[in-house]
Amino acid sequence: MHILNIGILAHVDAGKTSLTERLLFDGGAIDRLGSVDAGDTRTDDGAIERQRGITIRSAVAAFTVRDVFGVTDVQINLIDTPGHADFIAEVERALEVLDGVVLVLSAVEGVQAQTRVLMKTLRRLGLPTLVFVNKIDRAGAREEGLLDDIRRRLTPYVVPLARVTDIGTGTARVLPRPLDDLAAGTLAEVDSGILAALVDGPPPTPDELWAALAARTADGSVHPVLFGSALGGQGVAELIEVVVRLIPRPTVPRAGEPRGTVFAVRPGPGGERTAYVRLYEGEVTRRERLTFLRREADGRTTRVPGRALGLEVIGQPEATSLTPGNIAALHGVAGIRVGDRLGEATDRAPRFATPTLETLVRAKHPAQAAPLRSALLTLADQDPLMHARPAASGSTALLLYGEVQKEVLAATLAQDFGIEADFEPSRVRFLERPEGTGEAYEEIQRHGHTGFWATVGLRIEPGPRGSGGVFSYETELGALPRAFHQAIEDTVHATLLTGPRGWPVTDYRVTLVRSGFAAPISTAADFRGLTPFVLRRALERAGTRVYEPYHAFEVELPLDALAPVTAQLAAFGAEFKETTGGRTAWLVTGELPARQVRDIELRVPGLTHGEGVWWSRPSGDHPLRALR
Repeated sequence: MHILNIGILAHVDAGKTSLTERLLFDGGAIDRLGSVDAGDTRTDDGAIERQRGITIRSAVAAFTVRDVFGVTDVQINLIDTPGHADFIAEVERALEVLDGVVLVLSAVEGVQAQTRVLMKTLRRLGLPTLVFVNKIDRAGAREEGLLDDIRRRLTPYVVPLARVTDIGTGTARVLPRPLDDLAAGTLAEVDSGILAALVDGPPPTPDELWAALAARTADGSVHPVLFGSALGGQGVAELIEVVVRLIPRPTVPRAGEPRGTVFAVRPGPGGERTAYVRLYEGEVTRRERLTFLRREADGRTTRVPGRALGLEVIGQPEATSLTPGNIAALHGVAGIRVGDRLGEATDRAPRFATPTLETLVRAKHPAQAAPLRSALLTLADQDPLMHARPAASGSTALLLYGEVQKEVLAATLAQDFGIEADFEPSRVRFLERPEGTGEAYEEIQRHGHTGFWATVGLRIEPGPRGSGGVFSYETELGALPRAFHQAIEDTVHATLLTGPRGWPVTDYRVTLVRSGFAAPISTAADFRGLTPFVLRRALERAGTRVYEPYHAFEVELPLDALAPVTAQLAAFGAEFKETTGGRTAWLVTGELPARQVRDIELRVPGLTHGEGVWWSRPSGDHPLRALR
């Protein structure tokens, strides 16, 4: 049996979860259609998801079909992903495990800002992507005009494979659209074989056009477009046929050590975790001893040993092992997190943009302070980009992408953990980096404010961008007991969570240059107590510089709005990259300090009479200028 892992992606309210439900129903995996409004869909199984009618976590379900030639069974694993921009990291971590994507648009609302964000990511990864235009039976639905919008705002290389009669009415129907001259012309722009056939003759045959379409869909350069209605079922059978026909089936070598990635983690009622793993190579069996590799927030790689006490292969409940290409739920691997890997990373490893908002969380009732911190650490394990860390006055600092994510966290704490929490207003999170090199040391002695039976000497210097925090030694490793070494290293990383200017320090290299202890008096507590004094003195000598996060932005403007919008962007400190268009609209791109993004988002509608379209996402950081 062949396996295809297909992601369903969309902006909010395009009908993504309804389409997933329809595919499962038509594929025979469920015996009745669930409804988002009724809160009984297969993939949105969390209480908060059902209450809000939005997808928060990626979910997996499977069905089996015959291939287009009726020869081989194909198991399609559907991964339903969130549509809201606050959960973009949940989407991106799912992309790594996919063989192809169905990008859902509404025939009424058309191309949205979030649609463009998703398509940019899909094109960067080269993922085979089909576009499914949903809601053709809704008033206001469009066909040709929407195709023009897709070519203009998403990608010029689209090949429609369906047409619609009576669009925008309850009698709308989908009919096949042959690969005509327009399709051949589109393919010729990206396929040299079709171009040669059109120029020199003879003209390409339908089979040659389908072969070229499959090849160019596989490499992500062309995007087939289909139409339909998830609720009414129109066009869904055609979508399944095209998925099987055009999405390439991956090569799945069984030999070698297991290699895969954890892309989702679900908590259980007793505190146990279920991890969803896509396997690329090798084989995993029940109760097998596994070792996962984890990239820590400070840049270190650690090993997470465990044993798969339970293994449920998606779509194959009787299977006793996970084979390459498929996905399984692993139970009983203690401490497993999203992003943990078996073996080396894949070529499509996601590049997560770190959240730029920080909030402080406190328990409403003091007796729940400790349970709150434990619950937040548990939730941070499911989403490592939250970076939960202790803060002042018993609060916990969290990194977030947006206010909806904060609302969902508050509801999760209340419903899943019974904890009422107060969230402070979010603020943009800055970072500090060492500017130079600084060194300090303290010898064993009983005087001053230290009074520790320990000798510690540390040097801090800038590390490469993106390296996080690195700790190394110039001393002989055996010069200190292992517990003392570990105490120094752990304390270094904990201390640098807050720099001299009040922000986390990143991209640093700290080296232990001097050490000593007094046996049997010295303890690990002496090294934990002394290390912060020495490190802060070294960091003061090195100096730090504050960096603020930036967003890359695109704003689409009507012709008469260019001047007022660019003037406002300039006032907010934007750095412009490109301005294009000028016939029907302007497209302006650039970068903007993250602290200004919310303000410009609120002003664009007024400056453009409601016609402007704004998109932005985290894009790194720059040295902090004077705050306006």
